[in-house]
Amino acid sequence: MKKRFLFAAVLILFINQLFAQQNNHKLLYDQPARQFEEALPLGNGRLGVMVYGGVNTERFSLNEATLWAGGPINPDMNPKAKTYLEPVRKALFAENYKKADSLVRFMQGNFSESYAPLGNLFFDFKHRGETSGYKRELDIQNAITRISYVINGTTYTRETFISHPDQLVVVRFTASGKDKLDFTCRLNSLLKHSVSRSGKSLLMKGFSPVHISPLNHGNEVIWDDVNAMRYSAQVKVLQTDGEVVVKDSSLTISGGREAVILLSMATSYNGFDVNPGTHGKDELKAAAGYLQKAGSYALLLKNHISDFRKYYDRVGISLGDGDKAGMNTVDRLNAFAAGKNDNALVALYYQYSRYLLISSSRAGGQSTNLQGIWNEKVQPPWSSNYTTNINAEMNYWGVETANLPEMHQPLLDFIGRLAKTGAVTARNYYGAGGWVLHHNTDIWAMTNPVGDFGKGSPSWANWPMGGNWMATHLWEHYAFTQDIEYLREQAYPLMKGAVQFCLDFLTTDKRGNLITAPSTSPENYYITPGGYTGAVLYGGTADLAIIRELFNDYVKASDILNADPDMRTKVKSALKKMLPYQIGKEGNLQEWYYDWKDEDPKHRHLSHLFGAYPGYSITSAQHPLLADAVRKTLTARTNDGTGWAITWRINLWARMQNGERAYDALKKLLRFVGSGAEVKMQGGGTYANLFCAHPPFQIDGNFGGGAGIAEMILQSHQGFIDLLPAIPVEWKEGKVKGLVARGGYLMDLEWKEGKLVSAVLKAKNSGMCKVKYRNRMIEISVVAGKKYMLNQLI
Repeated sequence: MKKRFLFAAVLILFINQLFAQQNNHKLLYDQPARQFEEALPLGNGRLGVMVYGGVNTERFSLNEATLWAGGPINPDMNPKAKTYLEPVRKALFAENYKKADSLVRFMQGNFSESYAPLGNLFFDFKHRGETSGYKRELDIQNAITRISYVINGTTYTRETFISHPDQLVVVRFTASGKDKLDFTCRLNSLLKHSVSRSGKSLLMKGFSPVHISPLNHGNEVIWDDVNAMRYSAQVKVLQTDGEVVVKDSSLTISGGREAVILLSMATSYNGFDVNPGTHGKDELKAAAGYLQKAGSYALLLKNHISDFRKYYDRVGISLGDGDKAGMNTVDRLNAFAAGKNDNALVALYYQYSRYLLISSSRAGGQSTNLQGIWNEKVQPPWSSNYTTNINAEMNYWGVETANLPEMHQPLLDFIGRLAKTGAVTARNYYGAGGWVLHHNTDIWAMTNPVGDFGKGSPSWANWPMGGNWMATHLWEHYAFTQDIEYLREQAYPLMKGAVQFCLDFLTTDKRGNLITAPSTSPENYYITPGGYTGAVLYGGTADLAIIRELFNDYVKASDILNADPDMRTKVKSALKKMLPYQIGKEGNLQEWYYDWKDEDPKHRHLSHLFGAYPGYSITSAQHPLLADAVRKTLTARTNDGTGWAITWRINLWARMQNGERAYDALKKLLRFVGSGAEVKMQGGGTYANLFCAHPPFQIDGNFGGGAGIAEMILQSHQGFIDLLPAIPVEWKEGKVKGLVARGGYLMDLEWKEGKLVSAVLKAKNSGMCKVKYRNRMIEISVVAGKKYMLNQLI
């Protein structure tokens, strides 16, 4: 009897632990979403849906990654731009910053275009009675939303997923009890559209505007049904035991216990340089084709889970506190904000960042924009575009360590398109070779300075370092994957083009140092000793840090490939001549050429710290004085700011091996924000659906936050793998599997009472590998495919 009881107790404990683990892959709620920031995101890289979970009316807001306003750009929009380069430089070197701020505005062009919302799919239910037992969840391990509730003794459920293999949104409804299903489907859109019956399907078709002005820069929305991007959404019943009636603008199912609905979407997008209206793809045929190929529900579900889990399951993370995993997500956020520890929430947030990346960035598709692929507004904040002075890059900061290198590919491919338009911009705006990218871009690979020909502040509009920052991702992908063919065929030519632009753009100061002019530090302003508040200067630290990183990457790539020795020599020479980092009188890392004050001493951007993160030209081991200057700068800037700004601080404090400061920033990132309507430049946090609040929602904070958590656990930027470099005291125990270090090394780690107890390394390539834990460093010879227990470090 005792043995039976013991077995039962152990079984119950195992089931409870398993349940907790499963729940720690779930976002849980006890009521429907009332706003976008409470709805639950699904995606397959191309298709995006926000599921609201309503009882009487369910709403899916719909997106398709290629549905944008506009069309191919005119790269020759400002042919006189380069004639202002020398006058701007002359004004700068005469220390006439006001004149330079004015002249540089003549080197601006059009704004980017906006990412557009496709529409909405509604399900109207004919329920009668009170609702009880409502549950809503997002299962991020299987990429499925589930809603269930009881009315009049009947349990209603619906499950939704978006299949990447089958390119369909799939919804399954069931009714268990005395009542049966009775609901109507309908479609609408904020864009030009029409809804009609197409055989047994419901069809919505329409087109996007050819221009949408950015929010806060007018309300212009221009329509043109000839040249615009077209779109289609088609709804079809896959299976049901009920009656189906399709009318002109609705589809009704009644009298059944089960129904499976398929939604297909497509656009006429045919490439960044092709008119989507006159030479676009057949979006109606594409959407219908996905529906025609669909198999059974069981097969669709199997294909979806198999595809998603092969990426998601590569990494596991546990930081303890699994007993809270069954709580309502909003309650967990509020409790965490009130000071109650919830390490499982941190682990969930990390896996959620991976979930969002798998859901919004797939090989062969588009790079994730400011909102991933989820946007409901025709005129979204910052056009829901690609903002390249931090945000577009931050989306991919953690992708390699998270063991998701395939999800990096859309950004790397996008860089190839940017290089084509960027070559024209480099020539027209600077008389330079290579290619350049400025502050913003869009699906049409726009690379010119934005600002609407002089109306934009140079602090953001005239920043020409976007291409150089993007190009560092080309090297990072190689550093982690060691894919020599990729380096030779894709990365190196693009890196070389970015380097060529820099070589042509750099000029000398009065002391013979290589610097940039004009220069800005993104979105920040200086104050000169004379009291002038300006944006444009020469020799800004951020510019030089980014170029230094790119040049170092290029030299390594050129050496590996034994390519272009003459250019490599030029780059090495330029590196020696570049203005070095400077430490200000307050001990901070100087942001400006001179030790000037900032207009905003707590500014959200930390661009001049690029060399510490995401770059690594400043490291604690090799540059202790500069690292101290970074720490003093971070302290002065504080751990507060917008959502993405907070995540930058997490990563920087992690690089500085300060786990407590990194964790303090992480706590600020996870503070609950209840509404996301108002645009603010401070007070970032996390919404109910774990989307990052700028405010409003921007997805970069989710990805940057995930990168920061990984950076606290594993680093590999200093030529060795550093284990647990920034673990806070709150993470007394933990376990991770499948994180990746540069060199292609897979790492499994476990620690207890703050001390490493297990470390396993799996090598992708043969060679020598250095690993460090605290003050111990070992060097081991590894063979590709083999695992190594690093007991020497314990």
